[in-house]
Amino acid sequence: MLRSLYSGISGLRAHQTMLDVTGNNIANVNTQGFKASSVEFQDTLSQMTKGASAPTAASGGTNPAQVGLGVQVAGISTNFTQGSSEATGKATDMMISGDGFFVVQQGGETLYTRAGSLGQDAQGRLVTPDGALVQGWPATNGVVATGGPVGDITLSTQNLAGATRTTKATVSGNLPADGTGSPLTRDIQVYDASGKASSVSLTLTYSNPAGTPTWAVSTDGGTTTDATLTFGADGKPTATSSTSLTYGTAPSAVTVGLSTVTGFSGLSTTTAKADDGGPAGTLESFTLSKDGTIVGSFSNGTKQAVGQIALASFANPGGLEKAGSSSYRASANSGAATLGVAGSAGLGTLVAGSLEMSNVDLSQEFTNLIVAQRGFQANARVITTSDTVLQELIDLKR
Repeated sequence: MLRSLYSGISGLRAHQTMLDVTGNNIANVNTQGFKASSVEFQDTLSQMTKGASAPTAASGGTNPAQVGLGVQVAGISTNFTQGSSEATGKATDMMISGDGFFVVQQGGETLYTRAGSLGQDAQGRLVTPDGALVQGWPATNGVVATGGPVGDITLSTQNLAGATRTTKATVSGNLPADGTGSPLTRDIQVYDASGKASSVSLTLTYSNPAGTPTWAVSTDGGTTTDATLTFGADGKPTATSSTSLTYGTAPSAVTVGLSTVTGFSGLSTTTAKADDGGPAGTLESFTLSKDGTIVGSFSNGTKQAVGQIALASFANPGGLEKAGSSSYRASANSGAATLGVAGSAGLGTLVAGSLEMSNVDLSQEFTNLIVAQRGFQANARVITTSDTVLQELIDLKR
């Protein structure tokens, strides 16, 4: 049989593969995080009809004569260039600006993806649309240990900001230097280590011994003086004025600062408040930082990290194997995944409220369609021509 017949058949197969790949690219033109593929051709083994000869003193050398036996697909490569950005405004939509992949767990298998359309399941875990669990480093008391093993990221009311014991409070404002009448009372709400609230009542009683405006501060209703505030003629605290008092005993003592209180006449603007401490709180909302840290806002007013999303990089991303659902798995030629935080060496940053779109170039794909179609037609014509030649050979017997 004619060699051209089989060369034409190999050309049909190769260009059919090109059509298949191009059609898949066009079908995924709006798939989030999709990376286009391209087909690479190479020729097959050529048949030697005449070998090369070396030159001699009497004659020149001759080149080899070979007949090619067709074409084959050398490989199908993936283009990992950055896709365009689409703003969505959704807090759980995340885009990697630069290199890297999200790490997800699906059915016990670790996969990698660029698609950042994320959501939450019934347990509050961060998941992809097909239910794969997004991996990262959960926080403990607001601290993320990025060097440890990755796990599921959970964003639900189960995330708690622990209670904080009150250790400091402040009395500020002005006490009237000519104060008369009933003592002043100021209450401070404090919390113990379990988050239980209680009130510290400060009683400020005015006196004016030897013409020195003096306020006695007590925490037991006026029976025992815990601190004394004295003011000079300029309304500023004197050297004998107390700067603080201690309420309670260790380890639950609260230090109440008094150093900012003034004593000008005619004004009573004293306020008292705790500087720290609070009850436990549940997660209400969260924001995403460029390094992948998820900062939660809690019902007690606290803001702290609840976790950090992990990103993966590969020595050879082109060696990754497509696993469907816009995901990839590591292969023998991709190298092992290297995990890190967004913004570190070799990894891009994260953009919240945006998605990476497909990097398919429609103008290039339609051009590839034309090239593949014409290549297919030309190889079909080779088969037709070879068939005509064979028919001529058969007709020689007539």
